[in-house]
Amino acid sequence: MNRVLQFVGPNGAVQLFGVKLVGVNAANGKKPLFTFAFIALVWLVAWVIGALANLALRKRSQRIAFWTQQGVHLFSVVLLGIGLCSIWFEDPARLATAFGLVTAGLAFALQRVVTALAAYLVILRGKTFNVGDRIVMGGVRGDVMELGFIQTTIMEMGQPPPVQGDDPAMWVRARQYTGRIVTISNDKIFETPVYNYTRDFPFIWEELQIPISYQSNVQRAEEVVLAAAQKSTSTFSEIGDEALAELERRYFVQRSNFEPKVFMRLTDNWIELSVRFVTSDHGTREVKNSLSREILGRFNKAGIGIASGTYEIVGMPPISVRLDNSKEN
Repeated sequence: MNRVLQFVGPNGAVQLFGVKLVGVNAANGKKPLFTFAFIALVWLVAWVIGALANLALRKRSQRIAFWTQQGVHLFSVVLLGIGLCSIWFEDPARLATAFGLVTAGLAFALQRVVTALAAYLVILRGKTFNVGDRIVMGGVRGDVMELGFIQTTIMEMGQPPPVQGDDPAMWVRARQYTGRIVTISNDKIFETPVYNYTRDFPFIWEELQIPISYQSNVQRAEEVVLAAAQKSTSTFSEIGDEALAELERRYFVQRSNFEPKVFMRLTDNWIELSVRFVTSDHGTREVKNSLSREILGRFNKAGIGIASGTYEIVGMPPISVRLDNSKEN
């Protein structure tokens, strides 16, 4: 062992297999050992605290458990930074110089990483979105599954028919999961808008268009559509007085806006009835399916037909046909 590892000279320089290691002596050789031990200890403590918090809080609220995990991770990173600086730098002046050089190098070489980390702090501080929120970020629509220091993980959803052709291409024609998990850099919040379906108010306004012919009883059709919407969709009484009061305080909306309404538009081919209603941010497709079936059933009972893009020929010019049966000799 003495031939493999030796301490030579007045400063106790480390000599390995007869080769003298420059800058490594008995004093600073202990620092890597302390570093590895300190990292292992912090990681073990963070893992134990995170596991206990996850076990205790997940049954109560997944969001509380997630943010507890985020707090543990942030505390671990800060503790590691302070501990490593304390181990390797004894002189504060040298620490400030090294910190300045490292910061300048990282800012130049890892611009996107630094920006993504800054975006993570902005997301936390600004409450841009939360785990479980339904958002559109970087052109991806879906539910937030995980929020990391650098990236956000989203369970992707399909696109409604009006935006079916948007990039990336979708094969699911509704706001339902596609099965793809998409990872997006956090720095996208500085480049593109973030659309949040669930922040502050877990309901959205939706519309459904129903075309009817000009020969139909328009007043009766409007009554049928409105009655079906009131039966199949959410009303302001289901939203809750507290949520409504908070929404009115923040955005100055009136409670009458939550009642289903029917609007009419005249086109070249038919009368278009648009029913506007409030529904939950999740399960919109089921609500629209139920509403469509309810409207169709009530229309059939009332003798009201759905207009379509077919064409009716109302007149043709007279056609004359002559048959010449004479035979040529």
